[in-house]
Amino acid sequence: MINPIDKDKTTETPGTLAYPHTIGSVVVKPEDVGKLKSRALSAMHEQTNRQLLQLQKQAELLAHQANELNQRVKLSELIYTAEISFEALIGHVYYLYKKEQAHRLMMIAPDEWGRKKPETLEFVSSVKLLSDHTWEIIKD
Repeated sequence: MINPIDKDKTTETPGTLAYPHTIGSVVVKPEDVGKLKSRALSAMHEQTNRQLLQLQKQAELLAHQANELNQRVKLSELIYTAEISFEALIGHVYYLYKKEQAHRLMMIAPDEWGRKKPETLEFVSSVKLLSDHTWEIIKD
């Protein structure tokens, strides 16, 4: 019996062929490498831009928090150099006044003075003592 398949038109390793070798094989089309690289590059840029924007927002938040902390430190230094004639308690609101060049921390709010408010006292702000012993401005 004669084999009808021509040995010059067959291979021992059909899986290595760059084209389908039987009628039912999947069509193999060469990929456009430039298009693949372009899509991958575009996706990479989109993802990294999103991450950079997120990092930028986090940095802005940290800078804002650092600025607020710096302001609390400056206010705290001002209050601790002011005249205080009582022990300030954490979580309580006090009132900072200025008399000439000196500052004074008091328990009396500007609207609680009545007719006895000294003319030389100028209200600066309402402040609250925080648990870390820094001060927070409640109202200017």
